[in-house]
Amino acid sequence: MGMHRDAHIVWDWNGTLFHDVDAVIGATNAAFAELGLEPLTPARYRELYCVPVPKFYERLLGRMPTGAEWELMDATFHRYYTEHRVRCVLAEGVAELLAGWSSAGHSQSILSMYGHEELVPLVRGFGIESHFLRVDGRTGPSGGGKSEHMVRHLGALTGVDPARTVVIGDAADDALAARHVGASAVLYTGGSHSRASLEAVGVPVVDTLAQAVEEAERLAA
Repeated sequence: MGMHRDAHIVWDWNGTLFHDVDAVIGATNAAFAELGLEPLTPARYRELYCVPVPKFYERLLGRMPTGAEWELMDATFHRYYTEHRVRCVLAEGVAELLAGWSSAGHSQSILSMYGHEELVPLVRGFGIESHFLRVDGRTGPSGGGKSEHMVRHLGALTGVDPARTVVIGDAADDALAARHVGASAVLYTGGSHSRASLEAVGVPVVDTLAQAVEEAERLAA
């Protein structure tokens, strides 16, 4: 890799490169049904969603879920999602955007809170793995934030300067993780959050990944 110190993008996966929002909302509603909660519309989901995920559930229950409730909902979510993700595809234009960023001499990687053992073969299956210096998924319990994972992720990348790194994701937590390591962030409206909730974070918000890459080029200059 070398000490290139060039512009670098850390991509989120779910809801960003991977257009799986319908599967995620369906899995969330399956988990809620276990506790007798009414299903959420996509708009309501985007309005309420937050990380850590138990806090999201608190917004709907009016209290934090018990340990047993969380385990039940988490297991239901992952079972439903695994069944339905097979119909999901990459977001529009992803292959071309990744190739273009690499061709410009820049680097990129993936950091996701999706389980590492599931993430790596999924990325490989879309034929895009070669564009990334590193692909990291979550290890350990699900439901938490990304900040400490981002510390480890960037620490494992040789020659990547946080000051010239831009995190592109669909959740406020992506911007918080970027801020935690001294990187910039661009948030994309195609995933888990409403535009209003993303704009409240105070970083650029875009409606397409092509716009996100344009912003990344500007921020990392």
